[in-house]
Amino acid sequence: MNYYERVENVTPQREHNVRINNRKEMEINGVKEIDSFDNEEFLLETNMGYLIVRGQNLQLKNLNVEEGLVQIKGKVYELTYVDEHQQEKAKGLFSKLFR
Repeated sequence: MNYYERVENVTPQREHNVRINNRKEMEINGVKEIDSFDNEEFLLETNMGYLIVRGQNLQLKNLNVEEGLVQIKGKVYELTYVDEHQQEKAKGLFSKLFR
């Protein structure tokens, strides 16, 4: 068997979609884990990195662990993706400003 005939065992990455209806209901696919949540903030680990959802009166409406599907209801104010290298840059900037 040569290099070109070799078959690699590659697991397909699940899709990651976010759907918001009138800023009151939200459906998120590709969720690996819910790290924390309360009525003002959800921290979700997704296939595309960590996602922070901020709002008011947020509630976990539905959770399907096998499919990686999360439904949240409440007033949505903000969605933020957090990457590790961006966190380090932000910390550096704020530490320089507030010395």
